[in-house]
Amino acid sequence: MASMKSKVANRALRQRGMTLIELMVSLSIGSFLIIGAVQVYNQSREAFVINESIARVQETAQFAMDTIEQDLRMASNWGRHSRGAAIEGRSIIGDANPNGLPAPGACGAAWALDLARPVVGDNNGYTLPCAATGGNQANSDTVTSRRATVAVTPLQNGRLQIQSTRIQGQLFANGAVPPAFDPARSETHDLLVNTYYVAPTSALIPGVPTLRRKSLVSTAGGPAIVDQEVAPGVENMQLQFGVDVDTDNTVDRYVNPADPIITPGNANYIPTARVITARIWLVVRSVSPELGLNDQRNYQPGDVNLGVPNDNFRRLQVSKTVLLRNART
Repeated sequence: MASMKSKVANRALRQRGMTLIELMVSLSIGSFLIIGAVQVYNQSREAFVINESIARVQETAQFAMDTIEQDLRMASNWGRHSRGAAIEGRSIIGDANPNGLPAPGACGAAWALDLARPVVGDNNGYTLPCAATGGNQANSDTVTSRRATVAVTPLQNGRLQIQSTRIQGQLFANGAVPPAFDPARSETHDLLVNTYYVAPTSALIPGVPTLRRKSLVSTAGGPAIVDQEVAPGVENMQLQFGVDVDTDNTVDRYVNPADPIITPGNANYIPTARVITARIWLVVRSVSPELGLNDQRNYQPGDVNLGVPNDNFRRLQVSKTVLLRNART
């Protein structure tokens, strides 16, 4: 009987639970592990959000820069040659449309037909007669590029096209090769004109500044202009043109858009001055504010000082120098 009681007592001792002290130690260790895991998760999540925001801003900057660069790099390509002054029907001083070609909308004939100036712009403003959609961002430049398509295109009535040989060209819009040109010894190319500017608000994301583009297109009624949103988040654009003054195919000086030396009719205009490179600055911001971020950087793209934003948006300033491959003699 005593042996039976001893076995029961021993079994009870072996089956007893944790003491209060052991339970408290276990809870403390578990709590530390959970707190550590939560902190690691929060830090990982914050790092992901930051990296995602940086990637989006970089992506926008790259896309906007590539879009502008493509037009500027190919400016002054007129098919078989690169001499805008050799194209008949282009705008000349005192006559914006000498051949009476159909004008593409409110921007005026000179906007599309001033082929002797393949790259022009406005410094810290917007002066085109056609309105900027949503207005123009303060202290932001405007740039217009003119060129022809690289590929040969079919004749199309109502579209502004260029027939070119290696020594001359002519603008036309009636869908027929000009009589002075042999179709077998010349090429047809569409005229491309694009104006880039920054609007203070986006149509896609209200309240966010955006890069926009006015483009020459063809409609059933003839040449027209469309205004497209290119890249929401672009806050400011600045340009400077590298000018060759003495025709030695090297940059003699950098000037702002619409500088007197490259503006016909100005007293300081230099007829031999040619734009052969373009420096571009873009300031790009995130579309949404970022918690815990306070942008205290002083942004100074080109010739402007934008100051310190002192807000919660992430920004990136990028710049690039583009060679206008068709501008050299």
